[in-house]
Amino acid sequence: MSEPTLTLRQAAPVWWHIGLHSFGGPAGQIATMHRILVEERRWVSEARFLHALDYCMLLPGPEAQQLATYLGWLLHGTRGGLVAGGLFVLPGALLMGALSALYAAAHDFGPLTGALFGLKAAVLAIVGEAVHRIGKRVLHNPLMRAVAVLSFLAIALGQVPFPWVVLAAGLAGAVGSRLAPSTFVVLRGRGGGGTADRALHPEAAAPPTLRRTARTVGIWLVAWWAPVGVAASLSTPKQRFGEIGVFFSQAATVTFGGAYAVLAWVAQRAVVEQGWMTPPEMLDGLGLAETTPGPLVLVLEFVGFIASYRAPGPLPPMVAGALGAALTVWATFAPSFLWIFAGAPWIEALRGRAALQGALSTITAAVVGAVANLGVFLAIHVLFRETHAWQAPWGSAVELPVLATVHLPACALTVGAAAALTRAPLGAVIAAAAAGGAVIWSLGLA
Repeated sequence: MSEPTLTLRQAAPVWWHIGLHSFGGPAGQIATMHRILVEERRWVSEARFLHALDYCMLLPGPEAQQLATYLGWLLHGTRGGLVAGGLFVLPGALLMGALSALYAAAHDFGPLTGALFGLKAAVLAIVGEAVHRIGKRVLHNPLMRAVAVLSFLAIALGQVPFPWVVLAAGLAGAVGSRLAPSTFVVLRGRGGGGTADRALHPEAAAPPTLRRTARTVGIWLVAWWAPVGVAASLSTPKQRFGEIGVFFSQAATVTFGGAYAVLAWVAQRAVVEQGWMTPPEMLDGLGLAETTPGPLVLVLEFVGFIASYRAPGPLPPMVAGALGAALTVWATFAPSFLWIFAGAPWIEALRGRAALQGALSTITAAVVGAVANLGVFLAIHVLFRETHAWQAPWGSAVELPVLATVHLPACALTVGAAAALTRAPLGAVIAAAAAGGAVIWSLGLA
């Protein structure tokens, strides 16, 4: 007996449910989708789920949101992809927007300041755990470890932009996979046949053509950049809408390795170069993003909100902040729809290519170095009260901590959060750290 037809109207509430319960970073979000879609609903098979996941891991951007888009496209075509990917992001985006507005209005409120102090310590522990987790996946030989170290040094000391690090790692991996595949191809695509438990949507089942792909790319390039262009044309000299649209569109194309990998680059540009916010405020945004469902890259919405809130021009600051946040969300996630709708039909042609797997392995090793650099950046501003700039002989200004200003309560909270992460759920660790920070603030130690 054939399976009854699954309509998009029936699927939409499930995608909303997944978006609302997508806590715990990419690993937790992917596990949630797997449990609901593969084990409980049986909408897709294990092999098809892993096949889609492998492709999404090759792309810049949030892989969990792209996986939702891909699976929605398989089941219900372009409309299904839009619904699945959009509803995966929407709950977290709405909550992050509200938290950003609350932060802008009341971030100097004492108890909230204390809670944010605790969140910063938890975030530092979470980033350290991310370095360990990603490193276990790829740092299996001396070459991959060397790539991670070189990536860290290039970003931390040479201030090389992260996109150039990704490009160099990808090219090295693609070439190296031909010369020494056993060394460079560390992450291998998962095979497996089988069919989905539900029939493919006709749009997804149709063989790909260059004409159809070119049409899809054209439509989504216009959809992606049109709001950015409108924002830039209407922005006054005292507003940042144009800068925000272009900046986060650029960020969306280099987020290989997830949110942690790109945050160092965003912090360098938005904090150090643009001066949109201070390092502690960037940490506050990351802490708030850890408390919301959806992709962690929604921290960029916080950056867009604060940057626009502080340069409102003739608009009320809250209105400007909301518009900046909306533009940031669009510029961050619209490219993901382009990657999926244009690339998914060709995925079978890409599967199993050694050069592709070599590039992915080496990029992932470089991401370990980038995330480690982010961890150092956070540690300097969480664990020490003061920093100073060191002028390197090669011309770069490197920020270093003043060791005498070590913040012992922050160190204690960070160590406690790191220990708790090994045996407690992420949400409980974040809540406990926020409560601990509030207590420390109440004692006048923050």
